[in-house]
Amino acid sequence: MFNNMPGYEQGPIRPPSEANSLLVRLTRNCPWNRCLFCPVYKGEKFSRRSLDEIKGDIVKIEKAVEKISNISEAGGFGGEVNRQVAAQVQSEHPDLFQVAFWLYRGGENVFLQDGDSIQLPVGQLVEILGLLTEKVPSIKRVTTYARSKTLLRRSVEDLTRLKKAGLSRIHVGMESGSDEVLEYMNKGVTGVQQIDAGQRVKAAGLSLSEYIILGLGGEQWWREHALDSAEALNKINPDFIRMRTLAAPKSSPLYEKVRQGEFKLLSDDDTIREEKLFIENLQGIESTFYSDHILNLLEDVNGKLPEDKQKMLEVIDRYLSMSSEDRERFCLGRRTGYYRTMDDMQDESSSRQVERSYQQLLNKGVSVDSYIKDLMLRFI
Repeated sequence: MFNNMPGYEQGPIRPPSEANSLLVRLTRNCPWNRCLFCPVYKGEKFSRRSLDEIKGDIVKIEKAVEKISNISEAGGFGGEVNRQVAAQVQSEHPDLFQVAFWLYRGGENVFLQDGDSIQLPVGQLVEILGLLTEKVPSIKRVTTYARSKTLLRRSVEDLTRLKKAGLSRIHVGMESGSDEVLEYMNKGVTGVQQIDAGQRVKAAGLSLSEYIILGLGGEQWWREHALDSAEALNKINPDFIRMRTLAAPKSSPLYEKVRQGEFKLLSDDDTIREEKLFIENLQGIESTFYSDHILNLLEDVNGKLPEDKQKMLEVIDRYLSMSSEDRERFCLGRRTGYYRTMDDMQDESSSRQVERSYQQLLNKGVSVDSYIKDLMLRFI
């Protein structure tokens, strides 16, 4: 987000829910970096940034915030970063625009990069968190990614220290609770370990966001993936369950296994049936369920458990009750950007565009499912 600020370093990824967050890089890349499904960090080595480097970036952010505040004051806006101030910064100080945009969007949230910031010693993390909130007092929420394996090296007391220092939430890529799936995908962790790690985060009073990848078990383990993932989450009771849908881009090690026929990707229909089984088996938890990723077919499967569970299942049943042809049309419209939800199929203009593309594929003898899988790779 801040790659145009001189000397400021940032990593390549962050969760969609952190789109408006300040990005502060503590580590580079991923310490594991062997998951078959992951296309990120390949060919890159993991490293920890020095404490001085990180402190330097925080000071740069502090100075940028001060300069933007002065611009606001001079313009008669009392330090507020509104649309006019952001536009002025973009015109006169483009290197500070992303900081101005962050302030314009509230200036409250920070995401610590890259894939596993908890790798840093707890004492260093406490110092970094303290400096962040000291230098930029508007910060109210600080979040980070963490691997379950790393969290197992942190006691509940360690994690509690981080919470008291200002850490708010940890995002964990569980991906699956199935040992068969985790082993095949070379995740480097077991289902039991995922549960233990999640429970530690919750015991420390930190907010926990767990990610599950629909389709990760492929045709062979789809039931185990759905059932074991639900069981693991039932034992953790995370604050958030966030869904992702599997794709296998060429940059991921999984691509070659798909190409050779060793791993068979689920169709959109089968992925949705897997999601239904997964949701049906979420029991006794109070998590908020999000389908907040462009690769998810049914974006409107969202809600608070347990009260919205039936509503989410009704969205899935509505999709599955359509004819196979209409399901293909919706999938095509969703992947080409004409549809976001099934209600969009009622829009005549969008439906005409989708129907034209649908008939062209049929006339060429192209499999709609294969075409859609190719489309999904564009979003990786």
